[in-house]
Amino acid sequence: MTLIIGSLQLGFLYGIMALGIYITFRIMNIPDLTTEGSFTLGLAVSAMAALEGQTMTGLLLAALAGAAAGCITGLLQTKLGIHAVLAGILTMSGLYTVNLFIMGSSSNVSLIGAATVFKQAEEALGLTRDGAELLVSIGAALICLVLLILFFKTHVGLCIRATGDNEAMVSASSINVNGMKIAALAVSNACCAVSGGLIAQYQGFADVNSGTGILVVGLASVII
Repeated sequence: MTLIIGSLQLGFLYGIMALGIYITFRIMNIPDLTTEGSFTLGLAVSAMAALEGQTMTGLLLAALAGAAAGCITGLLQTKLGIHAVLAGILTMSGLYTVNLFIMGSSSNVSLIGAATVFKQAEEALGLTRDGAELLVSIGAALICLVLLILFFKTHVGLCIRATGDNEAMVSASSINVNGMKIAALAVSNACCAVSGGLIAQYQGFADVNSGTGILVVGLASVII
């Protein structure tokens, strides 16, 4: 039973990252490799904020940091004409140093004894540890899903979807194609960073190599 509950908790948390990868790989048809860097970026930002007692603020900052990483990749693609794969690799490589800087030049940061969103839910709702972690995981995944559904029904969201379907038609309709690509990458990497931020608070530590291979997990989730 413990194994099933733990699998559900991690499944919902990593599911947020899968939603982000879905945006770039399925909606926009862009092979974005920034994910491994933005996931760790969100993890680092959230962990350092949690050490200061700012759990929810840390998740918000993680989302903003991830969106910034996505914008950088988008600018490399659209403004400098760098191939999508290479642009993602450049951003991902650069974020390794940024993540180390955020974590105070330490490759691993422990959150033992620090406040996390899971501990706060446990204390506020009077639940067991597993119950609080499952509730927060499901709640976070549902919130992200609803926000994305609402976003893609807006004018910008519809333009992003149209850009992924037919870039030439969108360009002929006087829609800024490059702007839509940057926006899609920003939203995608924001989701990945939020997932990383929640994982950091869930597992109780942040490691600079946590994002290694995470893209494969996300792609497998999208395929499934």
